[in-house]
Amino acid sequence: MPFATADDGVALHYQLHGSGEPLVLIAGQSNNHHWWDPVRDDFAARFTVVVLDHRGTGESDRPDTDTYSTPGFARDVLAVLDHAGIGCAHVYGTSMGGRVAQWLAADHPDRVDRLVLGCTSPGGPHGVERGPEVRRALTQADPDAVRRALLTLMYTPAWLAGQELTAPGREFHTLGDPTMPGYARRRHLRASARHDAWDALPRIKAPTLVVHGTDDVFNPAANAPLLAGRIPDARTLLVPGARHAYFEEFADAATEPVLDFLGQSSLP
Repeated sequence: MPFATADDGVALHYQLHGSGEPLVLIAGQSNNHHWWDPVRDDFAARFTVVVLDHRGTGESDRPDTDTYSTPGFARDVLAVLDHAGIGCAHVYGTSMGGRVAQWLAADHPDRVDRLVLGCTSPGGPHGVERGPEVRRALTQADPDAVRRALLTLMYTPAWLAGQELTAPGREFHTLGDPTMPGYARRRHLRASARHDAWDALPRIKAPTLVVHGTDDVFNPAANAPLLAGRIPDARTLLVPGARHAYFEEFADAATEPVLDFLGQSSLP
């Protein structure tokens, strides 16, 4: 089980899967590397996939310090790449992972070959925030009600109807790392909420694909054209009918176009 060491000494757990050009998959807020489990092997069939646990999640250290930020998470990814001996990689980040990936590509252009930003936002005053009804649903006192709200934000009702939601062992890896302490969850939330990469986006040099589900209200789909318009020569892929976890439920529509985009690599 490999661990990298961040610039502040935090131990960061990561895994490598598959073979080929390196591809970093960056998970969303308060989630660990299992976020990618449903589609990881599809990418590992063509790439050396790097997945990691954000600080505060999974097997990584969980400091109760003011060291959680999207630029900081990007530096954590760099520490993982350095430890794995990877100079330049493709990067695919979704949700908060997409916010992290923006800083990685903007501040370290020599480390990112091709960039995919999924269901994410530029943040700050230029980003489109989720509506008040979504925020109310996620701040209910009943944890079961919050779980149900998250499920409907992530997945369509039709897809959920076909799932055994209460079956023993049934896990949804997009609903948050259940082992996280409360302080780490709050620090992840604050880090994502404070993200503002608007001024940095034009510095991104990597060919970029922006992917978003058209029915995503958790991170509104209106953010996709904002990102694509701000990043030079970025392309957009909208997944009709998809919600926030488009990459899982709509993998048949989303994975192959992303693989095709990444396959146009300039890596040696």
